[in-house]
Amino acid sequence: MAPASLSAPHALSLLAPPRASSVGKSRGGLSVVPVGVRPVPAVSVAAVGTRRRLVAAAAATEMAPAASGEEGKAFVEEMRAVAMRLHTKDQAREGEKEPQAPPVAKWEPSVDGYLRFLVDSRLVFQKLEAVVDRASVPWYAEFRNTRLERSEALEKDLEWFRQQGHTIPEPSAPGTTYASYLEELSEKDPQAFICHFYNVYFAHTAGGRMIGKKVAEKILNKKELEFYKWEGNLSQLLQNVRNKLNQVASSWSREEKDHCLEETEKSFAYSGDLLRHIFT
Repeated sequence: MAPASLSAPHALSLLAPPRASSVGKSRGGLSVVPVGVRPVPAVSVAAVGTRRRLVAAAAATEMAPAASGEEGKAFVEEMRAVAMRLHTKDQAREGEKEPQAPPVAKWEPSVDGYLRFLVDSRLVFQKLEAVVDRASVPWYAEFRNTRLERSEALEKDLEWFRQQGHTIPEPSAPGTTYASYLEELSEKDPQAFICHFYNVYFAHTAGGRMIGKKVAEKILNKKELEFYKWEGNLSQLLQNVRNKLNQVASSWSREEKDHCLEETEKSFAYSGDLLRHIFT
């Protein structure tokens, strides 16, 4: 998938998670969230039915490799399959969306917009980390200290911008709204929360890195931020979390798994609102 083919409203379908074997490769990891879609509190019966069919089809597509017993498959592959269907066809073979905006290569980011994105992203990652540290649902504790955590790295990056003379903005509505939603889900709907946990962290290691590189080329003289660096082997860190996700989901009913998968579109929409800061 060539970077020039990635369109902005699906740019967090840029952020869709890669397969275990594709981390660090140029093709499988680049995925993008429908930026133009905002979460809505209610959906029609028809929409729910369509979403359930999408989830069922995606899950069925991925069950054959999962059944092979290969480590890191099973439910995580179902999650990835549903996410990939929110791509456009030029981004992924499984994509089903139509492109609606210019490619990433034509974005004209500003430092101010990028700072808003980083500040709101920090708030979201802080919330994810706080939830798993608190572990109001016992199995959240499985996801402590994965080494995918990003809030500390973002603190360092924002300090660097401050030292360059930039004013760091306060969090804005997309960040505060998403963080509040994650807090609510963490207490009332743990399966839905895990959907967001997976998509936020894994998407950042995929299309998120490509976006960071493109922005750095355009406005940061190619500086690589700490946000896009990990200690240790990233592929192995991701695999460790896949294994934990599969282990946790193994105790869920089929209905609970489907409910988790159905949250994917909202995950893309919230993340897309954050991403919009960069190109508007």
